Amino acid sequence: TQLLLHLFFLHLHCEEHLGHARQDCLNRGAHLVIIESEDEQTFINGLTSVSHVWIGLTDSGTEGTWRWVDGTPLNISYWRSVEPNGGGVENCVMVPYWSSDQEDWMDFGCSNQEYWICEKGLL
Repeated sequence: TQLLLHLFFLHLHCEEHLGHARQDCLNRGAHLVIIESEDEQTFINGLTSVSHVWIGLTDSGTEGTWRWVDGTPLNISYWRSVEPNGGGVENCVMVPYWSSDQEDWMDFGCSNQEYWICEKGLL
């Protein structure tokens, strides 16, 4: 499957704001994880070693227009029922691990300190 063509790095050493997390991924030749399928969401949701992680989704460019870090628009989403709800204050997205529910994305302030997942294609 497509999931097998990607390498994932789960950063557990420290929590950082989204800008630092994004730069760490770029330094590895990767990017913050982009969730493009239910299989990827299930995989990310199954990483229970931390309580929450940044993913590569933001509406920092235009409020309410969610884009992945590679510039592609959001096509498939797994928002919690009350999300996104942050207006102009919460422009980044994190995935919490307190539930196995697929629909658990939360918009969050980009300056908050979270763990993160980098993704790198193998081809």
